[in-house]
Amino acid sequence: MSAAPATSSPPDYNDHPGLLLLLTLALIGVFAFLQVYSVQSILPELRQDLNATVVEIGGAVGATVLAVAMVSPLMGMLSDAAGRKWLVVASVFALAVPTALMTQVDTVHGLTVLRFLQGLAVPGVTVVTIAYIGEEFRAAAMVRVMTMYVTGTVLGGFLGRFLMGHLTEFMPWRAAFGVMAALNLAGAVLVWRVLPPSRHFVASPRFASGVATLGRLLRNPHVLVPSALGFTVLFAQVGMFTYVNFHLAAAPYGFSPAQLANVFAVYLVGVVITPLAGRAVPRLGARRTILLSVALSALGVLLTLLPSTWGIVAGLTLASCGVFVTQSATVSFIAHRVTSGRSLATGLYYTAYYSGGFLGAWLCGFAYTHGGWPGTVAALVATQALGWLIAWRFLPGLARPLATPSTD
Repeated sequence: MSAAPATSSPPDYNDHPGLLLLLTLALIGVFAFLQVYSVQSILPELRQDLNATVVEIGGAVGATVLAVAMVSPLMGMLSDAAGRKWLVVASVFALAVPTALMTQVDTVHGLTVLRFLQGLAVPGVTVVTIAYIGEEFRAAAMVRVMTMYVTGTVLGGFLGRFLMGHLTEFMPWRAAFGVMAALNLAGAVLVWRVLPPSRHFVASPRFASGVATLGRLLRNPHVLVPSALGFTVLFAQVGMFTYVNFHLAAAPYGFSPAQLANVFAVYLVGVVITPLAGRAVPRLGARRTILLSVALSALGVLLTLLPSTWGIVAGLTLASCGVFVTQSATVSFIAHRVTSGRSLATGLYYTAYYSGGFLGAWLCGFAYTHGGWPGTVAALVATQALGWLIAWRFLPGLARPLATPSTD
């Protein structure tokens, strides 16, 4: 008697995600952030060519993160109603359009508008991917996958700055934006071909249901506290990596765009540190991890006051590692604790997170204009101290080891 034919079924990746899937989710993080901060390594050149002030150029950096902050909750509601994968693919593609149009920009105001349009597409990647991960993976696997995704965002942030800085050594910066647009187009094709469709997504198509979920999440401390912390985290990160470029481009350092791009190699340390943090967070708990990482980040910012180039680079490295670990612990905390309306909860977090980034890019411009780099450092450290106090005061009643089942 012949054996019954075997039935094929999709591989089970909920507890043991394969290498290809891990790499794909990391690459999604890369493509999400490839454009967000790419202009930072060429800010002095953009300021000169577009005849802009420091504050205006800072506003162009902040325009992208402002758009992300505004759209994130709406994208969360759309994704909770309409699905995950197709939104991710469409958003990676949409990032390429304003980037391609930057090849024609000739004023700082035009650059700011296109940067804002870039930001409108980013939440379709970031918010939806985190919701996808929270639904499709369980327990320790979820933390592992989340840290791989965050690692990808770190790598994307580095590559955007690094590529733009070095491309402008061989071509005009407008042509370099064309190359960056082509990379996002290729990324959209890759994600469309490789990312598995959602298995555990359950649509919530009613707008009234979304509004009710929004109201519930706005009263949920598991969303509010990490969001307030996230505000301070990106305020410091964007403020630091925007205005340190002007500091290093000025005397006595005189860095070129390529040299400024090389400084962003400190992000590569975060690519190593963030996966290690994914193993430490379940053992230490979110609160201890965050308190330690925020303190290390503030110490790194203070080290950038040293006069030597190596001292500044060491400070940037330590500050970045602290930010990456804090971000990994915070988004894992939300994904694990919030069991309904995950995409909207992530959207609310990113609204606060990127609002901090916008204000960091804008307000630190005034700090740099009036106080130079020391004045900027003072603003950054004050904001980080606020974040540490938020975690110390409000996380004790919320934080538990991430392996513990959620009771939300």
